Amino acid sequence: MSTTDREVHIARALLDLTHRPMDFDPLELLHDLTAQAVSLLPVQCAGITVLDHDGHNALYVTASDELCLALEEDQSELREGPCLDSARRQQPLPVTSLTGPPGSTRWPRFAPRAHEAGITAVAALTLHLPKLPMGALNLLMASPPYADSRDLQLAQTLCDAAGATLAFRQQLADKDQVLDQLQAALDSRLVIEQAKGVLTVRLGVGMDEAFQRLRATARSRRQKLTELATQIARGDVPADLLDPSR
Repeated sequence: MSTTDREVHIARALLDLTHRPMDFDPLELLHDLTAQAVSLLPVQCAGITVLDHDGHNALYVTASDELCLALEEDQSELREGPCLDSARRQQPLPVTSLTGPPGSTRWPRFAPRAHEAGITAVAALTLHLPKLPMGALNLLMASPPYADSRDLQLAQTLCDAAGATLAFRQQLADKDQVLDQLQAALDSRLVIEQAKGVLTVRLGVGMDEAFQRLRATARSRRQKLTELATQIARGDVPADLLDPSR
């Protein structure tokens, strides 16, 4: 039986999500989860929402690109959408079309915004620790063929791998510690957005490219993403990140 390139990619993705140093940054792990989902699945972009300490409110924590980030913010503003539903209910959402006639969608205010941005279908998978719901991985699709049942099984496996990594760090998930870490990840979004803004000006690139360079530099330096973002937000941009040959 021969091994396909995609199977090798899947194996590497699972290894990447589970093989982390003990002091890894949870936010970077969640960023990598969205990146692996986009790389392996027929989706346009992916994002993650998590539950707050009370387990009632769902808040977006990261997105694979600016398009998904904007749609995550739209759902927070409108207080409706697939990401919020999936995180609150802790149930997977099968592939759901957003292109039906007015009034037929579950999200009458969000669906038109998503469709205007080119997103025509959504799905979501649960993100959890042992006996502890955390949130959801949200998949946004632009055109058929959409993700099928096997694709969603793979996405759930990626979620489970990330959850297992978080659980291992916390010795099978002390709830308060894990939630404190996720709150810190939510807070870290702000400094990462600031760093992206600095890089767009200094490098003359878009926000997506700025984030990709930020992540690549953090990895090459073996530095936490949030630490590097904080440094850049203060105006201290490393010379190797400014190198045009990168």
